[in-house]
Amino acid sequence: MALDVIDLRDFYASSIGQTVRRLIHNRIRSLWPTVKGETVLGLGFATPYLALLNGEAARVIAIMPASQGVLRWPPDNANLAVLAEEDALPLADLSVDRVILVHAVEGTEFLRPMLREVWRVLSESGKLIVVVPNRRGIWSRIESTPFGSGQPYTAGQLARLLRETMFVPSQTRGALFLPPTTPALFRRIAPSLEGIGRRLIPAFSGVVVVEAEKQIYALTSRPARRRKAMLVSVPPSARTTARGSN
Repeated sequence: MALDVIDLRDFYASSIGQTVRRLIHNRIRSLWPTVKGETVLGLGFATPYLALLNGEAARVIAIMPASQGVLRWPPDNANLAVLAEEDALPLADLSVDRVILVHAVEGTEFLRPMLREVWRVLSESGKLIVVVPNRRGIWSRIESTPFGSGQPYTAGQLARLLRETMFVPSQTRGALFLPPTTPALFRRIAPSLEGIGRRLIPAFSGVVVVEAEKQIYALTSRPARRRKAMLVSVPPSARTTARGSN
């Protein structure tokens, strides 16, 4: 089940959430040192990570699933966020260079159709980063954070899923080795312990971060879409969900 967009927003606005964003962003940057001149799509709730790429990439797009809801983003500039069904993305074939999936894979009811849509919109040399809760890590067992919701994966399980959906996994990273604790303590010691965790217990990270490339030599016919995408214009300071505005 997808998380609510307000809960996700509030988590990333918290002290722990801000530290989590920095730690995961560091792993994303270790895979993608630059996205200059490229079109980057964030699917799920990826805006905390897109915010750090916006301005460097030629174009940034945030698509939030209908089951989750959508918030205007960025809040102080022209809106780049839309609401859509994750298995019917409102983008042309081969129109995106990079895709970041965060808070998407573990909660969707349309997992393989969603990944098939990601494959469709990626360019022939396109790359994908998936961030999911690690089944072996403690974060997937703690419901006070978004990573305690949905279906967690080990690195091996996620790699198999990607291969089965016509992607070639290339690199794997781990992040969040320290369990969530008091905000002040987490903010202070988590960054220094990340390197130790990656060296000593790499299989027990809180999240798994996998990069994959589009497998273009396994092209198959694209199935018909089951529903139309829902493009939503989000006014300032407004929230729109699939159920309507509150």
